Amino acid sequence: MVLYTLNAQSFGRDFQWGVAIAAAQNEGAYNTDARGLSIWDVFARRQGKIKGGAKPYEACDFFHRYKDDLLLVKALGFTVFRFSFSWSRIFPEGTGRVNKEGVAFYHKVIDECLLLGLVPYVTLYHWDLPYALQKEGGWTNIQMLKWFSRYTTFCAEEFGNKIKNWIILNEPMGFTSLGYMLGKHAPGKTGLDNFFPAVHNAALAQAEGGRIIRKSVPGANIGTTFSCSEVVPYTNSKEDTAAAKRMDLLLNRLFIEPSLGRNYPHDDFPLMDKLHMRTAAWRYTDRLRFDFDFIGLQNYFPITVKHNPVIPYVQASEVKAAARNVPNTALGWEINPDSFYRMLKRFWLYGLVKEIIVTENGACFKDILQYGRVADTRRIEYFQQYLMAMKKAKQEGVNIKGYFAWTLMDNFEWNEGYNARFGLIHVDFKTQLRTIKDSGYWWRDFLTGHRSGI
Repeated sequence: MVLYTLNAQSFGRDFQWGVAIAAAQNEGAYNTDARGLSIWDVFARRQGKIKGGAKPYEACDFFHRYKDDLLLVKALGFTVFRFSFSWSRIFPEGTGRVNKEGVAFYHKVIDECLLLGLVPYVTLYHWDLPYALQKEGGWTNIQMLKWFSRYTTFCAEEFGNKIKNWIILNEPMGFTSLGYMLGKHAPGKTGLDNFFPAVHNAALAQAEGGRIIRKSVPGANIGTTFSCSEVVPYTNSKEDTAAAKRMDLLLNRLFIEPSLGRNYPHDDFPLMDKLHMRTAAWRYTDRLRFDFDFIGLQNYFPITVKHNPVIPYVQASEVKAAARNVPNTALGWEINPDSFYRMLKRFWLYGLVKEIIVTENGACFKDILQYGRVADTRRIEYFQQYLMAMKKAKQEGVNIKGYFAWTLMDNFEWNEGYNARFGLIHVDFKTQLRTIKDSGYWWRDFLTGHRSGI
């Protein structure tokens, strides 16, 4: 399926096209140059937590191969490179002593981006908390605001003369729910007593981080990213509709509404009664708001849910895409560009959002490297369909300023290990050989205007 009506230039000359990676998923070199352990380094040691027993210790070895990898970013036609700082590479103990070697590494990455004409977007926190801080409770500890502020202040003062585009947190609902409620991600904690403090401290940190960057970096462009999934009731029944509403509150509203000055959403949801009662006794609840220059939206799939009284609090469970016989990826995630369009429209209609950047979007398929080629036709079709949906939203007035594909290369995909491949570039994790997939070449042609790509 080739969409000849779609081309990069039609999005406007100032539209930013980027590709994204994350430190914990790409850098490797986990014990090089005095870097401290992260929660993912430790979590990966726990038997059965990560598929195939995978560990992020080497990952894609971006630490040693960043120059070649940035040349690939340039060769594919992208003009923006989104990456994250590893907190424990800069502060091995999370606070206190600064690791000069780690700081020097990020200066080299930034300088190489600027040399190649790539605009760097840096994420301050992409899920890899220093393990030393987790031993003190991590995101559940009210001291997190102090720790995160110290880390952010240092980064702003150290790199602010080179970095003007800052992302405070990556998907706070993702790391608080999966890491501190369900235990599927690092640090593997469970229960509301972990989840609620983690939510509140992350919400405070995203606002305070924005204030610190605003004060310290003249001309900074400041955002934070939110995962989002349209939540659809399985039937039109009252029970399924209510279940979808509860799930939607958690997945889509829990972090953006406080940042817009609306405090935490409620909607007669008993679970939120508990959060409101807990946070009412905490300090700084008036400091959840920050006027971001943009919000990053990260959308991969919608979720269909039905009422399930067995599930505590939410009383909802997902009806998988395969069970509904709809198109899905290798991870079972529904492919639905119309849903992506609706979510872009929905977040814009909050009215207080200045700009939207799609800071992640992509798909995992069972890629096969054969005769030096990965013919990932389904991924190309996915991008075509989702870009068309984004184009429609933009034409209807949504101020979308950029799109960053997830991801540059196959990497350590959290609890999926190395089995889930999202990259535009195939990585042989035994040899670290990179092979540009057909989707990578499609992006090159799309971005440069070659007829073969559009």
